[in-house]
Amino acid sequence: MARRPTVSDIARASGVSVATVDRVLNGRLPVREETARRVYDAANAIGYHAAALIRRRIEQELPQYRLGFILQRPDQPFYQAFARELDHVVNAAERFRGTADIVHLDTQTPTEIAARLRETASRCRAVGMVAIDHPAVTAAVAEAREKGVPVFSLLSDFAPGIRENYIGLNNRKVGRTAAWLIARTTGQPGTPGRPGTTTRPGTASRPGTASRAGTASRPGKVAVFIGSHRFHGQEMREIGFRSYFREYAPGLELVETVVNLEDGDIAHEATLDLFRRCPDLVGLYVGGGGMEGVIAALREEGMAGRIVAICNELTADSRAALADDIVAMVIGTPLERLSRELVAQMVHAIENGPAETPGQIFLPFDIFVAENI
Repeated sequence: MARRPTVSDIARASGVSVATVDRVLNGRLPVREETARRVYDAANAIGYHAAALIRRRIEQELPQYRLGFILQRPDQPFYQAFARELDHVVNAAERFRGTADIVHLDTQTPTEIAARLRETASRCRAVGMVAIDHPAVTAAVAEAREKGVPVFSLLSDFAPGIRENYIGLNNRKVGRTAAWLIARTTGQPGTPGRPGTTTRPGTASRPGTASRAGTASRPGKVAVFIGSHRFHGQEMREIGFRSYFREYAPGLELVETVVNLEDGDIAHEATLDLFRRCPDLVGLYVGGGGMEGVIAALREEGMAGRIVAICNELTADSRAALADDIVAMVIGTPLERLSRELVAQMVHAIENGPAETPGQIFLPFDIFVAENI
């Protein structure tokens, strides 16, 4: 019969004294959190019979935080995935006992957003939110700050100078990246790259090479979709998108920006109308929500390989569109890293107070094409 692990075994495995292990087990004197966790990890690893008791004692000493998260519509797969990741990160936290209070917005009206923020801030220690930039939202953020509840802007910035920090992508770079691919794959002169790699207008692909989405080499029109002009992040994507073409591919004509209100049905009809109005369309970037409707329209009209289409966030729809040559590239948000960074920043603000100079935390974005999904 195997010998049962003892307190001395835990002490050796964790590198602390027997007296320290005893304090952790019995809660007689305070022990640093790092030391207590090291003792628990050692006890759990060697199969100590009271490892669960050690964990409970550690948890009893941890602070309890209710963290609020206000996301966009619950029917959007991206925000469903975001909510799951946030819930997982909060529940798996080791430095505190947390509850993820997740709220989804049904509309984009400033009054609803402000009301939901006030409600959430009244019961949470900190709030992370995806929202438009509007004076009513800024006022609600200021109220929360005055009450000691820090508010973080996620994915799209708002209330600069009042919110705690922005955490998300560098949206101007996202827009320029989308423009870069369209310019490269339509072979426009002036596209930066290695000497000799830019395709001249009118030239064909190399003999024997397969054509991927939108590899046409011709001048034409390019369109960009956004959900709302009030989303600062989408505005920055549009700015980056347009600035790239002005600088490097002036031969492509950008049509008026299409606003789809983050709605798939509106995006679908707007895309079909765009095809009718612009038969020489060669590139399309969906800089916000509603990509499901755009993808559906591209499929219906048989646009695979004829238009360089780019969208944001890898979902079941965009993954299938990549595989079927409907979409050339998807720019993705690293949700796991974003959630971990956000929760860490929220806890830091709760425990240490607001930042003296709130800023922006940019995360690297993911690039998906047909060959890496």
